[in-house]
Amino acid sequence: MSEVSFPVLSNDDESFTPTEGWSALHLFCRGTDSLDKAKVVAATKAMSENGYQVIPFAVLGHKAQVGFLGLGPSFVRLREFQRDIERSGLLVVDSYVSMTEVSEYASGMPAARKEPRLHPVLPPSGMYNICFYGMSKKRDADNNWYRLPYDDREKLMYEHGTSGRAFAGRVVQLVTGSTGVDDYEWGVTLFGARPDDLKSVVYTMRFDEASAIYGEFGPFYTGVIGDVESVLDTSF
Repeated sequence: MSEVSFPVLSNDDESFTPTEGWSALHLFCRGTDSLDKAKVVAATKAMSENGYQVIPFAVLGHKAQVGFLGLGPSFVRLREFQRDIERSGLLVVDSYVSMTEVSEYASGMPAARKEPRLHPVLPPSGMYNICFYGMSKKRDADNNWYRLPYDDREKLMYEHGTSGRAFAGRVVQLVTGSTGVDDYEWGVTLFGARPDDLKSVVYTMRFDEASAIYGEFGPFYTGVIGDVESVLDTSF
């Protein structure tokens, strides 16, 4: 019987990067008695020095105390970041794995409009209120999104997008694909100029048929974005 060969995990191995777009990792954490803030700061800044983005935020409510959104090419580097965060004395109480993407309903748009979706620069200037949730489309016997003809789905998603565009300048939405890699089909990260902008956009878009009839939502995490030092000082 021939011996199986396994790779040495490396950030440079393209096997661990998406063919298109970036990998994304949301981490939601609590502090422990061994928390070392300096190590959290070092882990976050090391990502930036390697060309990755990390958006730290203080989480409101009981679900977590701090959160991080890591973005960049390699699953391996994001896992190393998670390791370093855990070694710093933060306990990861929830997480989400996904990848940046261009929706099938927007595949015909110009490359210049695709680029911000595949390789976003975050957070958007002036938008430091954040919320995250997972979502999927229903497969109920009476309301199965995936049994609708493509043209019908495209029309519904165009209506949904029109509602979102009404919040231009107030909200920026990052939708990352997670079918097959986490519990929902998409991760939705919203950046708002004010806290009530987050509430307003979700409320408005839930009246769209694509959401009202076919949407399923996971738990919401809400926070405030800041530099990693002030996020830690606000949370602990």
